[in-house]
Amino acid sequence: MTYLAKFDDPTGERFGLPTYNFRFAPKGLCTRRQLAAKGLTPGRQPIAGQILWRRGRRVAYLYREELARPKRPPTDAQLAALLKAHVAQCTCSTCGTEYGYYIPRSLGECLACHERTKTEGDQQ
Repeated sequence: MTYLAKFDDPTGERFGLPTYNFRFAPKGLCTRRQLAAKGLTPGRQPIAGQILWRRGRRVAYLYREELARPKRPPTDAQLAALLKAHVAQCTCSTCGTEYGYYIPRSLGECLACHERTKTEGDQQ
């Protein structure tokens, strides 16, 4: 069996689902990301197939494009909640300054405040 045919099982006899090698799925079957790029979502349709790669340790499920539904646009409340969460992740809990980048979770504060508390701890 060659490498290209390692996971090739379009009937689903070996793996239970129609299985294809990486980059060899037939037209009309898309992953969630491919559907999202087209503005679609799988909806409630069943999985139509799968792609296996990296010696079978990675899997991506495939859905039929013709059964996919358009994505719903977010409501104003959802957009407001996302903006609020973004602002919270960019605001330092120590000094209250809003930065143009996410505050590292590991530090819990901006880099300036972290350096300040680190140097204060060294002096004591």
